[in-house]
Amino acid sequence: MTTIRDAAFSLLRRHGMTMMFGNPGSNELRFLQDFPSDFRYILGLHEGAVMAMADGYAQASGRAPLVSLHSAAGTGSSMGVLSNTVYSKSPVVVLSGQQVRDTVGQEVMVASHDAAQLPRPLSKWSTEPLSSGDVVRSLAQAIHLANLAPKGPTHISVPYDDWDQDAGENPDFVVRRAVTDATALADRHLAEITASLDAARSPVLVLGPEVDARHANGDAVRLAERLGAPVWIAPSPARCPFPTTHPLFQGVLPANVTGIAKLLAGHDVVLVLGAPVFRYHHQHPGRYLADSSRLIHISDDPSEVTRAPFGDAYLAPVDDAVARLADSVAPRSTPPPTRADRTAGLDCPDRMHPDTVFRTISALAPEDAIHVVESTSTAEAFWSNVAIRHQGSFYSAAAGGLGFGLPAAVGVQLAQPGRHVVASIGDGSANFGLVGLWTAARYRIPVTFVILRNGTYGALEGFGRRLSATGLPGFELPDIDFVRLANGYGVAAESVSTEADFRDALTKAFAADEPVLIEAQTFYA
Repeated sequence: MTTIRDAAFSLLRRHGMTMMFGNPGSNELRFLQDFPSDFRYILGLHEGAVMAMADGYAQASGRAPLVSLHSAAGTGSSMGVLSNTVYSKSPVVVLSGQQVRDTVGQEVMVASHDAAQLPRPLSKWSTEPLSSGDVVRSLAQAIHLANLAPKGPTHISVPYDDWDQDAGENPDFVVRRAVTDATALADRHLAEITASLDAARSPVLVLGPEVDARHANGDAVRLAERLGAPVWIAPSPARCPFPTTHPLFQGVLPANVTGIAKLLAGHDVVLVLGAPVFRYHHQHPGRYLADSSRLIHISDDPSEVTRAPFGDAYLAPVDDAVARLADSVAPRSTPPPTRADRTAGLDCPDRMHPDTVFRTISALAPEDAIHVVESTSTAEAFWSNVAIRHQGSFYSAAAGGLGFGLPAAVGVQLAQPGRHVVASIGDGSANFGLVGLWTAARYRIPVTFVILRNGTYGALEGFGRRLSATGLPGFELPDIDFVRLANGYGVAAESVSTEADFRDALTKAFAADEPVLIEAQTFYA
């Protein structure tokens, strides 16, 4: 007899989903029993950290992991980070356990009364099959939907007594079935966009995370060079779609209406690729764009193209669009635009400026190092000092909450074992995902964690100033010893306060084959 559990593992194997992240409870044990030897189970100590690891793995590998969580309690604890998988478009499939099917309506202990409803606002699709006979097909639907554009999280709740039931006669049909996504921009739309770009006096490109996710960075460079167009990254980037060392790179757009409009005002055609238009954060209202400018938007996300308040949009995969536009636009011989130099900050006697931290990381890290960053108040210092040249080299929180960065770095390193991951995390952010250190130590995942220890929630201080909010309760974070905390989780750690000591600590960390944490004493700048 083929059980539903047997068929489910065959389905997961068929889709290459042999990496599983979890924090199980009693409802999940029947699914996990006799765990197949060709699968790998990564245990996390908190559901939020588990979700962040899976998110990082999904983004860096391009593959969908399975996340195993415990009914309502476990799934609920993960939802803060689950929101990040929505905006990072991570194909994460969440499998939550459920009590015995016949008892769910009684709301017995650890039953989830309305399991499908709980994560529904934050998932592409959520279900609890009406019968055990529909479990395998429902799991397949969750996998297919997670991987179709726009990619994103899905959820399925399964009563634990279903797993040992007979799968019936037809699970092989479900297992071997393939679903193919849409693949191309229509020829007439390509011609329209090409004509607009060729006629433009001064085109500009704004690139979003989907360019990097689709491995279209190289074609974005070709397109920018043929147009002689400056390149901006869309606000609050979760990935880096263009090499920061390229002479056409201008930086990251600010997250407000007037700031973006001012920077784009001199361009008659603004081509936005693989990004929302736009994810504003700071309230500075005004005209979205100069009246003499036209915005063209290409995205594979129906929600992005329909919710944008201005511009003409085309629904299409960005990798196909960028590659074909790079081939079709007329080449220009335009000198590259200049970029304003920024003065580096100065260190204090016993603390480093964030510029020093990121400049040192960039100087010592391998050229293809992957940077996972969750230090909101130091974003300008990062983009001004760190050289990014390769696809898949930068990941950051996409949803605005905290707790993604530290455990996500563990997932990214699992997905890219041949590259070195550096996680630059603010001390406020680190406390939301610190339990990820245990997983890194348990499985010897060699991430270099750099905690920028400025002793405050710097981002909130900055927002307080922008909003003229006075009399706020204290945001100080004194007396947190990250070295001792890391040691408690089994991770080697040290604290540094000068550039020389930081260089020595980084050199040792990059040579290690295990996780290392460096507490970098900085100040809020």
